[in-house]
Amino acid sequence: MNSISLIPQRSIYAFVGIGLLSFFGFYQIQKQPETPKQSTGAPIVLADTSKLYVPDDLEATLWAEAPMFHNPTNMDIDAKGRVWITEAVNYRDFNTKPADRLSHKQKGDRVMILEDKDGDGKAESSKIYVEDTLLTSPLGIAVIGNKTIVSCAPNLIIYTDKDGDDKPDSREIFLSGFGGFDHDHSLHSLVAGPDGKYYFNTGNAGPHKVKDKSGWELRSGSLYTGGTPYNKSNQGNQKSDDDRIWVGGLALRINPDGTGLKVLGHNFRNSFEVCLDSYGNMWQNDNDDQVITCRVSFLQENGNAGYFSADGTRYWQADRRPGQDIFTTHWHQEDPGVMPAGDNTGAGSPTGIVFYEGDELGKDYRGTLLSCEAGRNVIFAYKPEQTGAGFKLNRRDLISSFPQTSERYEWYETDGDTRKWFRPSDATVGPDGALYIADWYDPVVGGHAMKDKIGYGRIYRITPKNKKLTTPKIDLTTIAGLVNALKNPAVNVRLLGFEGLKAKGEDVVGDVKQLLTAENPFHQARAIWLMSQLGEKGAAEVDKLTRSADAAHRLTAFRALRSIGKSDGFLEQMANDPDAAVRREVAIALRDMPYEKVSKPIHSLIRHYDGKDPWMLEAIGTAADGKEQKVYAMVRESFKADPEYWNAQRANLTWRLHPGNAVNDLKIRANSSKVSEKDRRKAVAAIGFIKTKNAAEAMVALSKSPLKDVSSQASWWLNFRKSNDWADLMNWEEATAQQMTPGYRQMLEKKKIVLDKSQSVLNRIEAAKLMAADVDGGNILVDMRVQGQLQDTVAKSVSEIIFKNPDQNVRVVASQFFPRNGKVLKTDFISRMKANNTHGEKVFTTYCVACHKHGETGADIGPDLTLVHKKFDKGGLLDAIVNPSASMVFGYESYTIVTKTGDTFFGFLLSDGANVVLKDAAGKQHSIKSADIKTREKMPNSLMPEPVTLGLNEQDLADLTGYLLNFK
Repeated sequence: MNSISLIPQRSIYAFVGIGLLSFFGFYQIQKQPETPKQSTGAPIVLADTSKLYVPDDLEATLWAEAPMFHNPTNMDIDAKGRVWITEAVNYRDFNTKPADRLSHKQKGDRVMILEDKDGDGKAESSKIYVEDTLLTSPLGIAVIGNKTIVSCAPNLIIYTDKDGDDKPDSREIFLSGFGGFDHDHSLHSLVAGPDGKYYFNTGNAGPHKVKDKSGWELRSGSLYTGGTPYNKSNQGNQKSDDDRIWVGGLALRINPDGTGLKVLGHNFRNSFEVCLDSYGNMWQNDNDDQVITCRVSFLQENGNAGYFSADGTRYWQADRRPGQDIFTTHWHQEDPGVMPAGDNTGAGSPTGIVFYEGDELGKDYRGTLLSCEAGRNVIFAYKPEQTGAGFKLNRRDLISSFPQTSERYEWYETDGDTRKWFRPSDATVGPDGALYIADWYDPVVGGHAMKDKIGYGRIYRITPKNKKLTTPKIDLTTIAGLVNALKNPAVNVRLLGFEGLKAKGEDVVGDVKQLLTAENPFHQARAIWLMSQLGEKGAAEVDKLTRSADAAHRLTAFRALRSIGKSDGFLEQMANDPDAAVRREVAIALRDMPYEKVSKPIHSLIRHYDGKDPWMLEAIGTAADGKEQKVYAMVRESFKADPEYWNAQRANLTWRLHPGNAVNDLKIRANSSKVSEKDRRKAVAAIGFIKTKNAAEAMVALSKSPLKDVSSQASWWLNFRKSNDWADLMNWEEATAQQMTPGYRQMLEKKKIVLDKSQSVLNRIEAAKLMAADVDGGNILVDMRVQGQLQDTVAKSVSEIIFKNPDQNVRVVASQFFPRNGKVLKTDFISRMKANNTHGEKVFTTYCVACHKHGETGADIGPDLTLVHKKFDKGGLLDAIVNPSASMVFGYESYTIVTKTGDTFFGFLLSDGANVVLKDAAGKQHSIKSADIKTREKMPNSLMPEPVTLGLNEQDLADLTGYLLNFK
């Protein structure tokens, strides 16, 4: 590996708004070195030096750095080779005093233009293109000719420079209504597709209520709120004008004229960008809630990425089934209707993504998917390999501030190590074929604050070793020049060639057709897309390609014809295509067509399904959308067998379709000892996704099965579904009602004494103490405290007792409302103490194991801590333990709900809709009808108790962190 020395010019301290590295209620802040002091105002040079490591055949140049621009969130490169940057110095200004940060708040954030005028490989020119009060933390930019399209929630803005003076002459709000103002889970960058349309995405900080120029309206949301004071109201289960429910983060497409807004994928957490290759394949990465589940994915059109429940009313934690690992449940990988998650990249904060199709870096890099990972100080590289209807993604570290040795993976113990400050926020290909990397150089990543006084940033240029790359002159006045522009490696520059040739129509079909024999296959694909839009003559050429011997040509031809509404005549032919990817695209195209029109191609797709390919299975499910019962009848006829003897095709198709007319078949299969336990579990799960009374009754019957695995799974599904999809199908209150025990009645009598002001204070305290030691009594006392019925004197008198209550939920929730004396713990002192890891393990098993899993030990109430050592340094982990309420992570905020009948519930909000579901600190779920709720309040503190309330001292905490950070 080669490396370049990078000497930072300043000391930087900022919370970069890219991804959230979270623990139970806290985000990561790495330990920072002392600020270098100066009196002259000259640049501060840190003593230590970082290195950027690249493959041996490449080299990196520090192309530009602050103060030419400030903390870069996104970039694009125009036809002249100039780099355009969106800055975000106003990020999270509500969390930071103006004196503590760099800010030009009054004028808004900026778009900067950087240029290497003398061609020496480094920028020396920097200027402001626009500084606008509409720009607060813009997260995306696309430069297409004289238009600059900036993504800054709630708006997608087009600035147009009509006279070429690098100043916008007009500003248009192209689209508006996106949620997530001043939030990194918001509107992200736009990119031109090979079809000439615009593609972009947005994170899950909804709601998103966006109307395109034709009046079509998108309505999307989830139960996610928070992150900024502006993101207060959001909800799932919203229908758009296509009568579909879209959830969370979205991938979107729109025509350049602002019409035709369409959802291409949904239910992301915060995919930072979507990128396309020239075949039209979409790629993305996505952030997670936990410590091990970020991902890079091929995005199949219409894909449900599986973050929330399908309607957006439940967090993934609410849907976790017994035995599921975090990655599986986090992305709902065992739910029908969810796309395969792709590569599990583990801990981190994924950001920009780009697909490299040029030859300038060398042919080995052609067809490389590049994904920026700001949390891990690395850019991942993939050469996607088609596997069936999907892709295999083998990851390698391409560019990093760490060498490719074991040292690379010891990154959590960093302290002031400036190698960790490389935070790639974006990667873009220039018209010269070089790779450009935007680096928000900073000691931290994540969180909802901004403390950066300098706003430091860098741009790197990656080129072949010992080879000079130059920006070609883009000539848009001749056919040859336009063809060359279409072949350009810079994606938005290619659109200029596409649009120019499209305007000439059939006259250029011959010139474009010559690209079909180009050595670079991506050039061939671009020609196919373009020819489909060159009149009847061009479309006829694409028609021929549906019968090409080249599968890539057939795939692209079908997609191109579909994009202009001319694919229907090829459905039956291509449903029998030998290539699974082509058949996948046919299946996707069938979704909104009536059964009578598509029954033959669907039958062909079913016949070709191998029983293994998850991408094809999901595509067939997409084709059957709204017509599942008829398609299941076809499946039943195609794979005739009793339920106990189904082959993989029949079993998987039934699971994916899960229609109402399959309930009896699934019930027989689920309850048969002739079927493997794994397949029984899958059959039970399929019933769990059927929203009929017949399915609920079948599950009740299975809960009484003599097969213990079946009965336990069915019991779980009944308990789960009664709070959501099956809530109104049966009388659940009657079915689950429990008689009041004598002990509970006794505690209610004690409650009367505590509330009776005619009683002496001593009598009231004595009654309260008896309650505090009892499970039922403890819960009642907490209810009373929340509702203001328990005075401070009584609360103080029982605090030591209630913290020893046998019920863990009582103990944990009591820490929110009952006082307890304790000392202040200083993390900087603890971090210097020598840890006894053996004792740390004992501390964990004594105090933490009831909520947290570590290795094979513990419970799944709070986050799994097995890989927490890959997420935190010592200072960050100690801060999270000592101050759990400092910044609670989304999904682990605690709520108090009081019903109209006076019952009180505490816990994590798992589901919000007609029924609200809370999980308490003991892991028990409580379902409350929304109509029965009197008050609901988000609690200011984490449910995780502070160490002083548990009696832990400094040495205990030093030992605990030592154990967690050194787990192997």
